[in-house]
Amino acid sequence: MNSMQRTLTALGQQEPDRVPLFLLTTLHGAKELGMTIEEYFSRAEHVIEGQLRLRRKYRADCLYGFYHASIEMEAWGGSTIYLPDGPPQNGRPVIGRREDIDALQVPDVAAAPGLQRVLATLRGLKAAVGDTVPIIGVAISPFSLPVMQMGFDKYFELIYEDPARFEKLMEANIAFSVAWANAQLAAGATAICYFDPVSSTTNLPRELYLKTGQRVAKQAIAQIKGPTATHMASGRCLPIIGDIAQTGTAIVGVSGLENLAELKAAAGKRVSLLGNLNTVEMRRWTPAQAELAVKRAIASAGRGGGFLLGENHGEVPWQVPEEVLLAIGDAVERWGRYPLDWVEEWTDSP
Repeated sequence: MNSMQRTLTALGQQEPDRVPLFLLTTLHGAKELGMTIEEYFSRAEHVIEGQLRLRRKYRADCLYGFYHASIEMEAWGGSTIYLPDGPPQNGRPVIGRREDIDALQVPDVAAAPGLQRVLATLRGLKAAVGDTVPIIGVAISPFSLPVMQMGFDKYFELIYEDPARFEKLMEANIAFSVAWANAQLAAGATAICYFDPVSSTTNLPRELYLKTGQRVAKQAIAQIKGPTATHMASGRCLPIIGDIAQTGTAIVGVSGLENLAELKAAAGKRVSLLGNLNTVEMRRWTPAQAELAVKRAIASAGRGGGFLLGENHGEVPWQVPEEVLLAIGDAVERWGRYPLDWVEEWTDSP
């Protein structure tokens, strides 16, 4: 099986030849090319070459067109702050006061240089691999985007205190996110990772999620012209995984802080799972610890398909050593081959 066949079989709740590995590496491409992170993300050619090298090296079953979250904010008039050893950060919020929402204009994807670099990257990756490897695009959910637009505290005050302006902001954000997601699909993305960490039960009670994040997701995902994977970016989701499935998404990116077996049971084949290797812990893993983490994840959620092994945040941190990423790939080859007969007799002990 090639990577596309392996992934589609798993998403069909069937067992492919082995568990698909979705190692979402971004910053490590700069290391491969010997560049600073800012230089690496300055040209689509760099990211194309970086992604192809990373896939060959770490044997992942996907390519990842994601640059960084703040690139969407650049389209809204924001800025990006580059760091030498971490993901680029969002600059000053573009919404300083609630009243600014009244005059908010939806950005034109075609007029945003950063977004156009991402689209050029997706076109280049598609030209390189055709339909043999899933290519993942990213759109920050309309419900989670305001954390960058106006800051966490002001956004939560808006949700609770100004429902009319909240609705106006969601209307603008849905229009942007849908246009951005569909542009990526047209450029060659196979699916869209719909990052929605604010909807996680780490941040919201279920009752509020149903009134806000879930309602927004249903509206947005219905207009995206391809499959989506809703990612909680390390946030918890076990109490709402059935609610997330109702949004029309195909995959849920789950937290390393939750039990994969319980998540798999709760998903009930309504959605597939993506995750849940802990990105914070993997910075300090030895190769042996990486192998054990892979083995635990596969034992918990691998049988019967419906599972893509990956990290839990949507981006492998800069500080994760190469030997750990190589050990993850080795462990998937060793323990991820179906049928997973070893699981029945394996005893997980620290």
